[in-house]
Amino acid sequence: MEGSSERFESFIRQHLEGYLAEIIRLCEQPSVSATREGLRECAPLVCEALQDHGCSARKYETPGSPVIVGHATGKAERTLLLYNHYDVQPPEPLEAWTSPPFEPAVREGRLYGRGTADDKGEFVARLAAVDAVRAVHGGALPCSIVWLVEGEEEIGSPHLAAFVREQASMLGCCGALWEAGGVNAGGRPVIGLGYRGILAVELSVETMNTEAHSGKAHLLPNAAWRMVWALQTLKGPDEGITIPGFHARVTPPSLLDLELLDAMPLDDDQLRATYGAAEFVRGLKGRDLRRRVFEPTCTIQGITSGYQGPGDKTVIPHRAVAKLDFRLVPDQDPDDILARLRAHLDEQGFADVHIHCHGAMWPCRTDAHDPLVGLTARTGEQVYRKPAVLSPLSGGSSPAYAVANTLHVPVVTAGIGYWDNRMHAPDEHIRIDDFVAGACHIARIIEELALL
Repeated sequence: MEGSSERFESFIRQHLEGYLAEIIRLCEQPSVSATREGLRECAPLVCEALQDHGCSARKYETPGSPVIVGHATGKAERTLLLYNHYDVQPPEPLEAWTSPPFEPAVREGRLYGRGTADDKGEFVARLAAVDAVRAVHGGALPCSIVWLVEGEEEIGSPHLAAFVREQASMLGCCGALWEAGGVNAGGRPVIGLGYRGILAVELSVETMNTEAHSGKAHLLPNAAWRMVWALQTLKGPDEGITIPGFHARVTPPSLLDLELLDAMPLDDDQLRATYGAAEFVRGLKGRDLRRRVFEPTCTIQGITSGYQGPGDKTVIPHRAVAKLDFRLVPDQDPDDILARLRAHLDEQGFADVHIHCHGAMWPCRTDAHDPLVGLTARTGEQVYRKPAVLSPLSGGSSPAYAVANTLHVPVVTAGIGYWDNRMHAPDEHIRIDDFVAGACHIARIIEELALL
């Protein structure tokens, strides 16, 4: 069926103007989950889009934002789940955008705007893929499709796992295509097979009920120092996390994992240049950079305390706050890590440091030998004319666990991204040619799933 790639591409390019208009319509509607701006207005647009492309669609209420579930019936019993989200990141800083974030604009073969890449553009690419498969196959789909589209991914999908558990029978499938995916700097399709989990917390401590003159620093407790001393107990200069039992459930990478990591292209120089980093932590180089993805991390996102304005204000801070996240690897449990963090701070004499959990996700993985992985890689190579890269574990986190760990199905990625989409940043965009190629790839997966 390799020849169908050309027919899919021809169809999508013939209708490309309409698909770009659909992306623009969705991206013109702000839907920022961090502030809840526009979420209620965007959800119906998702339902309308599914219905306009011949799918049934229903909106389900959750304690947070609505979840939309769509269905399209195919000839075979196999069903593919397509996951997307309609919420986006906050657009700030607004002054850093070349054009307004919610006024999508095409420039030099790219479509700019908040949500174009993450994830409204990809949602439309999948609609285009379904259209193309129907067009090439006489109006029929080889397999059935179930859509799962939520509005809280950018804040950690706090209600998705419960929704999937409650609606498991409705979401039954043999595998899922998650959001994201695309090509690396060399133009090779990258197939993601897993994600690290995450525990995001806020630590806070108050040592007094108000700031005090620093002339009394020999008498009164300083909340900033209290927080610094507490944080110092969590991690050493060697980057090692020192919470007792933190690594108890860590599953090391398999030999196959290491082979896949070692086969991934190295982009050390590009990575350093992108972030202006003189070197990597611990002096890591070469293959070790890839292998460290199977190690958990502890990151200080930010620390706030005392006076931060111009000049001096000689005060003793009375309150300090630190935001942290722990990236977790298979088979760590964020609930277990939270309990160990609390016990550790208590043991170290920091019972006065309060912990507020902002969110958690569990790690999840798909076996590289799963037939859906082989199908996604093979069709990716046919579309992009370059061999696919299999990534056994992403450094980031995703609500993919809600489907993978609940429905017990393989989850892989295939999408429209590339390494410099500027997702979450000003001037987020997609390359229009990537939209076409990504839609063709997804169409090929839908076409061949029934043959597995």
